[in-house]
Amino acid sequence: MTFRNCGLLAKRLAVLLTFLFLLADAFRTGCMQAGTDFANYYTAAVLVRQGKPLHNYYDWSWFERQMNYAGVERQLGAYTPQTPLTMLPIVGLAGFPPLRAKQIWLTSNLVFLGTTIWLLSRVTRLSVETIWLLTFCGYSSLRTNFLYGQYYVFLLFLLTLAFYFLHRKNHLPSGLTTGIAFGLKLYGGPFLLCFIAKRQWKALGGMAAMTVLLLGVAIALFGVADVRYYATQILPRTLEGGSIDPYNPGVPTFSTLLRHLLVREPDLNPRPFWEAPWLFFFLRTFISLVIVAFLYLGASMRRTSDRHDFAWFTIAAVLLSTSTASYTFILLLLPLVLLLETSGPRQSAILVISYLLLTFPLPAAWLFPKVWLLLALFVVVGLRRMPWRPAFAVMVIAAMAAVVDANRHMLGYANEPGRRFERIVTQQGAAFSSFPAVSQAGIFYQSMGKDRYVLRWLHDNRSEELSFEGHALHPRAAPDGSSIYFELVANRTSTMMQFDPAARKARPLSMPVPNDSMASLFSPDGKWIAYETARDGPMHIWIHDAASGREKRLTGGDCNSSAPVWELDSQSILFASDCGRAFGLPALYRAKRAQWED
Repeated sequence: MTFRNCGLLAKRLAVLLTFLFLLADAFRTGCMQAGTDFANYYTAAVLVRQGKPLHNYYDWSWFERQMNYAGVERQLGAYTPQTPLTMLPIVGLAGFPPLRAKQIWLTSNLVFLGTTIWLLSRVTRLSVETIWLLTFCGYSSLRTNFLYGQYYVFLLFLLTLAFYFLHRKNHLPSGLTTGIAFGLKLYGGPFLLCFIAKRQWKALGGMAAMTVLLLGVAIALFGVADVRYYATQILPRTLEGGSIDPYNPGVPTFSTLLRHLLVREPDLNPRPFWEAPWLFFFLRTFISLVIVAFLYLGASMRRTSDRHDFAWFTIAAVLLSTSTASYTFILLLLPLVLLLETSGPRQSAILVISYLLLTFPLPAAWLFPKVWLLLALFVVVGLRRMPWRPAFAVMVIAAMAAVVDANRHMLGYANEPGRRFERIVTQQGAAFSSFPAVSQAGIFYQSMGKDRYVLRWLHDNRSEELSFEGHALHPRAAPDGSSIYFELVANRTSTMMQFDPAARKARPLSMPVPNDSMASLFSPDGKWIAYETARDGPMHIWIHDAASGREKRLTGGDCNSSAPVWELDSQSILFASDCGRAFGLPALYRAKRAQWED
């Protein structure tokens, strides 16, 4: 047997062993756990089959209730920041129980991964064995995709298929496939600019046609009003990094990095490096505009191959993303393989090492090493031989646009509750505090525990957590003035409960669960009415003078404030607001009567 044959045999043995390791570790473990990220997609797919309205999907409490009804117990979940059609590939699985649906999805992902590797071998000179071993080098990212039942192996398949068509000069199907990736997860968005810059009009037309088609599907499923709600309320906050915890280093994006450094948030980021919100708004817009502009300049003004540009735009899609995690970086397998074929030894080493570092957990996450590494990769791959004269002009224009945008955001920022009203309670890391209820025993509100929603009770200058066998939602003051009603969601059922602060016990009630909508609330003295409305776009709280009929908006900002309740003396209103935080993840504030009577 020749040395070459020995090497090939060793490589194939390594492929077999690593694939078996994937099956025995991530695949097997993922198939045994229903309560992971897959539950979010699965629940949304169930809701599509039930014909539920889309705008409710983005309500964290409502979605949690539906997740429990779908059979997922003791897990916190949400649909933010997904698009209206992200769940579409899972709809066919929604008729199965959650665990069986996840098992089918993971098996499908093995097929998607294998097809991706085969497609990459067809558009490069790299063998299937070599590409699989490169894939396995990013095992941490690959593992979390299978463990959590995530979406990114499927997304990698779509982007690889799009390049496969482009490589074979089938521009129309390439554009159609990229449009699917865009409609499902937004990651195909930058390629619209790529097709324009390279004058690939058939690909552009295909992507536009698929986008319009998917928009039509979304409207057919949910209606114009709900799709408009996503476009005007969810999408802007998503593009600005307002999803999940926008300060957490575990979300390695440049938007999160900038917030972490420059914006103070009492619960989530109490000690920023420098409190400079205007600079945050400026840099967030400036960096995004510069990246997009450089993409266009690089693709339109240089003679680079489709291979190079597709790889560069894929890197940019990850860099521009405002919601990334360990599983996201499996997408970088595509640019790695495409670039390796034309790279010398030094650049190949840089690419492989970068892929390894980006797909594995790195120490000192608070320094955001993956953001800096991804930015460096974007520069190294794409900015060589950049025409710097037009690039400088673009940077000046981007800076001017960023100044205007920062000033616009500061107007809204100045009107946010955090700038005007008292924060009721601060708790390090508290992501959700909402639905305040006032009784003679203190203030109760809904909060997030480790694996469920809990109630918190503010009394005697301390905060006490009340946890139950299920999710405790929407506390309300009971008519006796002392106890609290709340909804307990467990075992696919909602039950109204009454908590007695004196006895510290909760008992079930034989009464229907009220709906989530909130009626107007008279103050205890009967002089004022507080209510929430979205008449100006975001949800805000308004005050109505019962005697004169005069109205005044109490809250402002490009964010949502809701759930107003009166304190017992009629001198203050308590409410929840997600301003300065993630969409749908509010904190609690107090607005004193003197603040709206002035």
